[in-house]
Order: sequence, then structure tokens, then C-alpha cells
Amino acid sequence: MTRTVQCSRYKKELPGLDTPPMPGPKGEEIYNQVSAQAWGEWHSLQTMLINEKHLDMRDKDARKYLNEQRNLFLAGDPVDHAEGYVPPEE
Repeated sequence: MTRTVQCSRYKKELPGLDTPPMPGPKGEEIYNQVSAQAWGEWHSLQTMLINEKHLDMRDKDARKYLNEQRNLFLAGDPVDHAEGYVPPEE
């Protein structure tokens, strides 16, 4: 049986992650409150932000920025996009 969570992004019951995505309290929070769908979408956005904004993940400010964007995205709040980015039509 698939484990479900009340997704913080979509505000409904959806299939959850199989394991916490990172160690520590934040990983447990994400595991308990974020759907697998939302986490996958975050991964795509994260990759776009790193590439298009040329983020160096060795830089503390870049990691802080990305963590802030992750928290906004997973809460369902507006997030940054690359300049000129046009989301695909659904």
C-alpha cells in the first residue's frame, strides 16, 4: 500500500516519498509533509535555478538562496524563475 501525506504544496492527500530526502529534521519534515509529485517538481525547478542562475553550490549564499526557494515552493508560495523563462503550456 502506498503511503500518503497531506501535501504542503497541493493541500491534498497524495502519495508520499519512500524515504526522507535528506538527513535530519528538515528531511523528516519533508518526508511527512511533501508528496512525491511535489518533490519531483522541486527537483526540476532546482536544476533550472542552479543552471540558469549559474549558482555555485560551494557558495554559502547560493545554498541559502536555494533552501529559501525550496521552502517557498514546497509551501505553495511563488518562487523565482530564470529571466525570460516561460513555463510549458499544460
